Parts: sequence; structure tokens; C-alpha cells
Amino acid sequence: MAEPLVPDAAARHTGCLLMKLGQVMFRLSEDRLTGLGLRTRHYLILQALAEAGARSQLELGNQLRIDPTTMVSSIDHLERLGLATRTRDPQDRRRFLIAITDEGRSAATESDRLLASLNEETLADLDSAMRDDLHRLLLALNAGDTLPRAYDATRDVQR
Repeated sequence: MAEPLVPDAAARHTGCLLMKLGQVMFRLSEDRLTGLGLRTRHYLILQALAEAGARSQLELGNQLRIDPTTMVSSIDHLERLGLATRTRDPQDRRRFLIAITDEGRSAATESDRLLASLNEETLADLDSAMRDDLHRLLLALNAGDTLPRAYDATRDVQR
């Protein structure tokens, strides 16, 4: 049996568990997506665009909590791959609208497939009911006000 990722003394804190397990899943996700020339943030951008349509670079960055510099380089990368386009907003020429391309939709679909297989592999220690419960709980944290508000407050202080 493998050594636990978090020592017992720290594992009693849910936040410590989430942080370390999140770091591990992030690294594994990055490794899985690298064959497509993508990183996790590129996947998130493509999914947000596929779901909501063209958006301003600023709106997209704010929604995904990606800082402006990283957002610019991420969109540049997606444009070079032909997965997204950046055009001037006809309503406000100072803004750029980011849109997903057909190739971007294909890449998002393939990324979904890769990440679903990663979930199957890495969550194999949980039965399907436990996986569903875990996902439901994480969705509740994601959709709640507390965690996003706390994170946004730390970002405001850093600016």
C-alpha cells in the first residue's frame, strides 16, 4: 500500500486534504493534457467558451480567476493552435472578444475524454456512490458564496 499523500496529523483538516489532493490532480491533469498541447487553464477557457459563447478577455479571466497576464498568454497559445480567436468587440473597440473555433470544440471534447479517464483511474479507490457524493459536495463548494468570496478577497489584496 502506498504512503498517504497527507500525514494523519494534517489530514484531519479538510482544507489540507483538498489542497494536497488538488495539487496532485492538477499535476496529473497537466500531464494528461500535454499531448494536446494544452494545460488545465486552456481546458477551462475552452470549456467556458463552449458553454457561454464569445466573451471579453476580461470577463473570461474574471470568471475563471485567471490573472490578466496569464490570460493574455493563454489566449495567445489557444490562437496559435487554432482553438480560439480574438477579435475586437464591435460594441467597444478597446475590448477583445474571445471565441472558440470548431477545432477548439474538438479539443475540448478530447480533453473531456482524457480527464474522464483520469478520474476513472485516480478515483478507483471509491465506489460509484462515493464518487457521486464527492462530486456533489465539491459542486456545492464551487457554487457556494463562501469559498469564491474568500478567494476573491485575497486577490483584491494582492492587486
